[in-house]
Amino acid sequence: MNIRIINRSKNTLPAYETIHSAGMDLRADLESPVLLNPMERKLIPTGLYIELPEGYEAQIRPRSGLAYKHGISIVNSPGTIDADYRGEIKVLLINLSNEPFEINSSDRIAQMIVSKHEKVEWQQVEILNETTRGAGGYGHTGVG
Repeated sequence: MNIRIINRSKNTLPAYETIHSAGMDLRADLESPVLLNPMERKLIPTGLYIELPEGYEAQIRPRSGLAYKHGISIVNSPGTIDADYRGEIKVLLINLSNEPFEINSSDRIAQMIVSKHEKVEWQQVEILNETTRGAGGYGHTGVG
């Protein structure tokens, strides 16, 4: 699949790190380092602009290494980029740790997955088909 992209950063284009990677790493595009204090959130620019085809979205997800090692996540995870958005991709990071975390230009801050989606047309009914699970929700299958 080809997607049109503008790269106004000094970084290379997002790329798959391994042959079976689902996501491409996004990198920070900063003039100077940004300090993210505990429980603080900041919008981090990437310098990237994309043109997705209709019927596709880009999901912005946390990087597992940043989450595990430093408590860095994404507030609206996953973030969604719609096919009609033409602005800069920015990542809303949050520091869930007890230590400040410094973000530098070119740091890998998130991953992006491009995914096809369907449009829903609602069919309003009075009764839903029965299943084994039924209305069982949170915790209905036991602890853990």
